[in-house]
Amino acid sequence: MLRVGGTPLLVLSKSAEREQGSKVQSQNINAAKMVADVIRTSLGPKAMLKMLMDPMGGIVLTNDGNAILREITVKHPAAKTMIEIARTQDEATGDGTTSVIILAGEFLAHAQQFLEQGIHPTMIIQAYRMALDDMNQWIDDKFRQFWLLI
Repeated sequence: MLRVGGTPLLVLSKSAEREQGSKVQSQNINAAKMVADVIRTSLGPKAMLKMLMDPMGGIVLTNDGNAILREITVKHPAAKTMIEIARTQDEATGDGTTSVIILAGEFLAHAQQFLEQGIHPTMIIQAYRMALDDMNQWIDDKFRQFWLLI
């Protein structure tokens, strides 16, 4: 619900159900993990091809994560967000769509464990950011060491 000049503005239809809390968090995480699971087997040296039907009715075999995700239809907002992440990754770099979706799915799977232990989402995000900072520092240190060897 939005407020315009103090007056509530309904964005959803009146028949739409509104949910909140840990149940919704869990549903969102599970929907996102399902998207990751769809393309998980298409990554790595033992990657399996997925069989897709093109618009003309022909069969296409691919292990390209973005191509696979373009062809599936999802209704859940969290699943749609995962597919949008893949599209953004593809537009930015042209590669890595499968990896970024699998990583996002794993981050969410671990976050779900923390949520179930009663840890607040803000604390989980803060921990992920600290881990990112530590990882970036480690990479910078290794990069400097590498250039000193050359």
